[in-house]
Amino acid sequence: MATIGFEISPDFGYVFLVFIGIFALHMWQFAKVMNMRKKFKVEYPALYSVKHPMFNCCQRVHQNTLENLPFAITALLLAGFKHPRLATAFGSLWIVGRVVYSLGYYSGNPKQRLPGAYIAFVAQLLLLVCVVSGAGGVLGWW
Repeated sequence: MATIGFEISPDFGYVFLVFIGIFALHMWQFAKVMNMRKKFKVEYPALYSVKHPMFNCCQRVHQNTLENLPFAITALLLAGFKHPRLATAFGSLWIVGRVVYSLGYYSGNPKQRLPGAYIAFVAQLLLLVCVVSGAGGVLGWW
């Protein structure tokens, strides 16, 4: 069995910066939920409120981002090994999509989240293409 070695491009440093951006996105959304929790007096352990749909919109934004984080971060890092600049661009696009998604949901009209959801979904697909490209390279398919 042959082993492979690889070098990490200095451009991979940009992937780290996108990761920091994802952390900042998470903290922004977390703070928004905490502020709404205080404003509407939604006590723990309640995840949602029967009385305050605006709190639910904020909570749903954060929860949906948490649901997407494992794939987004894994795809960002794996894509970055072979395509650090593309991974940086697509990871940044994912963040932009999540911000648009958040602002749309924060409007109080959940349908306003859709443009951001589409942007983030396309970014995830593009990251996946980079991951497939990297996998094919490691496996010697191309």
